[in-house]
Amino acid sequence: MPESPYPMILIEEALALIERNVQLLPAVTMPFDQALGLVLAEDIFAAEPMPPFPAASVDGFAVIAADSSGPRRIVGDQMAGYMAEVRVEPGTAARVTTGAPIPPGADTMVMVEQTEETNGQVQLLTDELQLGSNIRPVGQDIEIGQLVLPRGTVLGPAELGLLGTVGKTGVTVYRRPKVAVMSTGDEIVEPHEPPQPGQIRDANRFTLMGAVRQTGAEPIDLGIVKDKANSLQATIERGLAETDALLTSGGVSMGQLDLVKPYLASRGTVHFGRVNTKPGKPVTFASVDGKPCFAMPGFPVSALVSFEVFVRPALLKMAGHTRIYRPREKAILAHHTSHSVARTEFQRVVLTRRSDGMLLASTTGFQGSGRLLSMVGANGLVVLPHGQGDFEAGTVVEALVLGPVEME
Repeated sequence: MPESPYPMILIEEALALIERNVQLLPAVTMPFDQALGLVLAEDIFAAEPMPPFPAASVDGFAVIAADSSGPRRIVGDQMAGYMAEVRVEPGTAARVTTGAPIPPGADTMVMVEQTEETNGQVQLLTDELQLGSNIRPVGQDIEIGQLVLPRGTVLGPAELGLLGTVGKTGVTVYRRPKVAVMSTGDEIVEPHEPPQPGQIRDANRFTLMGAVRQTGAEPIDLGIVKDKANSLQATIERGLAETDALLTSGGVSMGQLDLVKPYLASRGTVHFGRVNTKPGKPVTFASVDGKPCFAMPGFPVSALVSFEVFVRPALLKMAGHTRIYRPREKAILAHHTSHSVARTEFQRVVLTRRSDGMLLASTTGFQGSGRLLSMVGANGLVVLPHGQGDFEAGTVVEALVLGPVEME
């Protein structure tokens, strides 16, 4: 097999090249209730205070705190949603519901549980009235002109509610990346097809499309492409024309039918074609027409781990996120771990939290690049650096945290 023309680079170099060559997508304006998970491309200021009027925070009676009257005459009701023609004066009270405006003249709310009502009058059962009790003043939650959501905020349920509160119905956000996903190989068939001798069902396309969705991006399925130059070129060109990024699996090693790298090189710039990592050594990153193209290895675990390490941060950056990398924590290996000194390896583990706060990393079993079962249930990748051989149980290493961690 011929030697690869691409130098072997370190993982850190590869990530730096991705950050330098992946650009933020243009911002778009859309209805705020359709922007869940997207990133704000503008600062949001409040045009009015919240609440816009003094409002009751309890059901009860609006009174004057300094009024020493006995039973007070009830002069009317103030419900939420309108302004009643009611005014509170010494010796009187108004019935008010939660969220309703405080009637003119009143300065305190007494909870209904602290009152007794008879024959159109209300007796207060507490002598400790504090001026302003149980009243939300104007602007208590949000002041007029206040910055309520800064640019770069990821819009979750609470943020959407806040946009509704301030009346921001059209919001400018960085749009969701569209990612073309394709599998290559004469040996690959669709999952519903019975494999013939020498064939296997396609796993990578669906694994990678699921991973793309989890980043908040939109995958576009380009299907399976056979190892024919014309078919490959036509499909890649379609992906480049219709989407913001290209994601392929297979066809990136040095075999006679590995055609992805040569075509990307002919159309643009290949920033790297080999990384000193296991799994995923032949992972490739290129730019064509200003669009990022990632070529994953054909083995399922290699493809998914390479996505986690290299592609996920790129898609998040395109969508405006500033925190683009998985959290990293120290973890204690629960087992002896075999490791080649030559490459940095990402092994799949189940992370649990010990009572002392440390993470414990337990293997998911045989770590072969073709064994997708090693990713099932894994919520972490332990990083075993090159330059060091096997690791003994109890060794502290770094781990990428991929999902929620339960207590041991």
